[in-house]
Amino acid sequence: MTQSTTFGYIMPVLLKHHDAELSLRPGTTKSDLVAYLYQNSEWGYSPQELKEALDIPRGTATTTLKRLYDDDYIGKTDDGYYYALSERDDIRRYVSSLNQVNRLFGHHRDADATPEEPDKQIGGGRTDEELDAELAELEAEVDE
Repeated sequence: MTQSTTFGYIMPVLLKHHDAELSLRPGTTKSDLVAYLYQNSEWGYSPQELKEALDIPRGTATTTLKRLYDDDYIGKTDDGYYYALSERDDIRRYVSSLNQVNRLFGHHRDADATPEEPDKQIGGGRTDEELDAELAELEAEVDE
């Protein structure tokens, strides 16, 4: 049994949205490229732009983009720009789940938080009630 991790946390799979055919794992270059393209779905990007945006080696970017395109995870224009496919709802759900995990746990990563910098504190300086409300909102989005 394998477990996915995102941002150093174990990430369970919500079964009603799980697609076993989708071979993306959080924290990989493949996942990062897909997430970037689907988060910016109105744009097409060259391999160079994606390499710079995600700070990955050029060879890794071009090889991974080709594989993603060959596997129909992303599209490509005739002049070499990669983009999100509008018909891939499964990938949109995957990226949405990544975004939710990042919103929930992303602010926990900064170990240098101080009382003078509440945005860096665990919870971003929010009360338990505010965090509970945010969690309820995220759970409602997942259930949609």
